[in-house]
Amino acid sequence: MGTAVNPDAKFPLRSVILISAITAGYLLLSYLLVGFKTDQLWLAGIFCTAFFLSSITRKFILGFSIFIVYWIIFDYMKAFPNYNYNTVHIADLYNFEKHLFGIQYNGTLLTPNEYLRSHGNNFIDVVAGIFYLCWIPVPLAFAAFLFFWNRKQFLYFSLTFVLINFLGFVVYYLYPAAPPWYVQYYGFDFHPGTHGNTGGLAKFDAYFHAGIFKSIYSKGSNVFAAMPSLHSSYPVAVLYYGLKNKFRYVNIIFVVVMLGIWFTAVYASHHYIVDVLAGITTAVIGITLFNLLVSKVSWFKAILEKYEKSIS
Repeated sequence: MGTAVNPDAKFPLRSVILISAITAGYLLLSYLLVGFKTDQLWLAGIFCTAFFLSSITRKFILGFSIFIVYWIIFDYMKAFPNYNYNTVHIADLYNFEKHLFGIQYNGTLLTPNEYLRSHGNNFIDVVAGIFYLCWIPVPLAFAAFLFFWNRKQFLYFSLTFVLINFLGFVVYYLYPAAPPWYVQYYGFDFHPGTHGNTGGLAKFDAYFHAGIFKSIYSKGSNVFAAMPSLHSSYPVAVLYYGLKNKFRYVNIIFVVVMLGIWFTAVYASHHYIVDVLAGITTAVIGITLFNLLVSKVSWFKAILEKYEKSIS
């Protein structure tokens, strides 16, 4: 009664059994849904090691469980392709992009993707590739910084990030959409089960004689998930929390990265401009919705406060 608990003391058998059961359940479900992948073992190993290693690593991994849940759900989307539930938009999206942002070139109306594809060079290929490599590392690094700087802001940013993703996932299933590179390789015909493609980012891989983007896009959950561009959403969330916390000059870096990712999304033919605009809109809606939940829904705020205490 009232005895303090040492967070670094040995774990009771019950905790060991619980974490082991959750880990085993995750690996089994993953195998049944999407098949065995070494990524799953790495994730399970990192989680278990961090949970049992020390008090601070346990709090850190529990905080980052928000991102782990997002990753697992994203991975499981492979088992439920969105094209099984709604018609994939290919020609109509292409023509809509051309109608809004078409560029006349040599007597032909081109989409911005098509125009940029014929006006690129090695310098732009390299810079664009570097920007696109930031789309996940920057939000995760920012979240890690917030974890050690301000747990409440870490929690708010993490949940906003995941909420934006969930909103994007909903649109993926309501409006499956092919990316620009799909039209380049396959035209307007629908081919279910099409594998991911590096698009214009292949030039980055070729320049460095590496398969960086090839390995990334070979693990994609769904080719027909171009609308909205969540690549374009993430830096908006980072910049918002950077501005909210008055990080001053660091926010300039966030702005540059954000603009670079938006440009590369179109330059590399992974997204149309309308996809990018939809991604920005999704981020704004996610941020606004989260702020409304925190300010207007008392039980939601109470849960956040309880979770914040558990990782503090």
